[in-house]
Amino acid sequence: MAIFDIVTIIIIIMLLLVLLLILLACKPWRFFSRSHQRLSFKVDDLERPLVQEDSDQLPSQIIESVKNNPSEGSYLQTEGHFGSPGAQSLTYKQRLPPPAPHLTQGASLVLDIGDQAEDLLVGQTLRRPLTNRYIQEQKSTIKEGPYRDLRLRPDDVKSPSISTGILHQGSCLSLEVITGPARGVRCSVLPTDASKLPLTLGRVPPSNFLLKDSEISGRHAMINWNSNTLKWELVDMGSLNGTLLNSKAVHHPDSGSRTWGEPKELVSGDVITLGTTSQISVQVTSLSESEVPFGIGMASDPMSTRRGGKRLPMEDVCYYRCPLPGADQFGLFGICDGHGGAVAAQSVSKILPEIVATILLDPLRREKVLSRQDASDVLSEAFSQTEACLNHYYEGCTATLLLVWGDGYDSFFAQCANVGDSACVMNVVEKQMKMTEDHRITSYSERQRINGRGEPLKDGDTRLCGLNLGRMLGDKFLKEQDARFSSEPYISQVVRVGQANEDFAVLASDGLWDVISAKKANQLVLQAKERYSTDRKCSAQKIADYLLNEAKKLRTKDNTSIVYVDFDTALRNLCKYDP
Repeated sequence: MAIFDIVTIIIIIMLLLVLLLILLACKPWRFFSRSHQRLSFKVDDLERPLVQEDSDQLPSQIIESVKNNPSEGSYLQTEGHFGSPGAQSLTYKQRLPPPAPHLTQGASLVLDIGDQAEDLLVGQTLRRPLTNRYIQEQKSTIKEGPYRDLRLRPDDVKSPSISTGILHQGSCLSLEVITGPARGVRCSVLPTDASKLPLTLGRVPPSNFLLKDSEISGRHAMINWNSNTLKWELVDMGSLNGTLLNSKAVHHPDSGSRTWGEPKELVSGDVITLGTTSQISVQVTSLSESEVPFGIGMASDPMSTRRGGKRLPMEDVCYYRCPLPGADQFGLFGICDGHGGAVAAQSVSKILPEIVATILLDPLRREKVLSRQDASDVLSEAFSQTEACLNHYYEGCTATLLLVWGDGYDSFFAQCANVGDSACVMNVVEKQMKMTEDHRITSYSERQRINGRGEPLKDGDTRLCGLNLGRMLGDKFLKEQDARFSSEPYISQVVRVGQANEDFAVLASDGLWDVISAKKANQLVLQAKERYSTDRKCSAQKIADYLLNEAKKLRTKDNTSIVYVDFDTALRNLCKYDP
């Protein structure tokens, strides 16, 4: 028994020792002590961020200390700024200053962090870091706000604020059904319209742009804003009867599979065809353009039913840029009429205004125009550069561009350049002026130019290499075959638009001018201005629609597009520029 008792005592002693070692290692008494006011950190631990969980609780003295000590500015960093400009919310991530020079690796530093740290372990931060979690929360907040479609770049996260220029980039999309059972139905949508996007085109709800046409599927196509490219895009949603954009199919080749098509970019002047009878005219207007002082109306119709039911593709594109980026004194209005397809017209409508804007970004070139009140060299160079940028061998287009600028006081100036037979007429001080030259082969001035190139036309010739135009942009193949073709524009004289009450301009493709003379168009505008004088806000658009309807009544057989500019509105809302 003695031996057994000894063994038992030894085992108990060993268990007690093991228990004591466990207690020493775990130190459970630290959970019961409320007297800890100081914690020891190793130098290595100073690299861990001490971050407050709620940005609203950030001590103001930390910010003030950084302002007062620029050398420590790198230790206060912006984690992100999101939301609307009016509700700024900054979250900061603080790192402690580097250890004093006399501390060595492995040494300890005592920090007084108050009662707040009583439950913290060595190596923990005061509050858990916010980096990934906070950014995710803020991204979800953006999706619910007015700028939910913006994609934040890394640079935006580092910056204390997002540029308001980026936030306001976008454009207004306007749709109008121009043929089919739902003709006349209209819709406008902004990139920030959460209730309307994506805009679904179909015959029945839940589509939010309804067209009562038996050939249209319940959910036929969709239009959405692409925040990466800052463009509107059209997608066929697996419709039964297909979707066309400017007479080109955008639906999936296997229409019976109900497979969605690829997104296609939309630009002003495009025509969407759903099924075979319903066509929708597209107008895209920059948000900055809503501030233009001019009254502007734009109207288009492919007139596809005017040739015995034969489908007529829409090849016109009309556009305007006002004010021009970087040149607020200037604005431009344009129209292109394509032949052989709409691609060249679409390209020119993008390239030409961009080149004009680029040229006028040069202060010397801009000042030259303002001082001389003449933009001939700018217009000539813009057409030349646009022609050089085009690579369309079997497609071309007319181009008519009206450039306007303010003198900083009480007047505007206007000058026009064109190739082809799309024309511009102006009414200034009750005097009608044609701002363009007709470049058809049958035109006297154009025949004179062609005959002067050494190979005169024969009497009765109305076409050159099958084309009825002598000047155009594009058509590189024809220009290589015959040097008599030209892309050199006609440039008008400068017209001063002063304090008159009836000043306006009409730009239109040949679909209008084939059935309405310049004099008649002037009379129609004056009649419409009187008719819509009580509704000045929408009168410009109504006048453009009125001209288009008159062309329909007169049975025009070609694509017809119109840009109407009301200078009277501009003078009443004239911005004072610094010349």
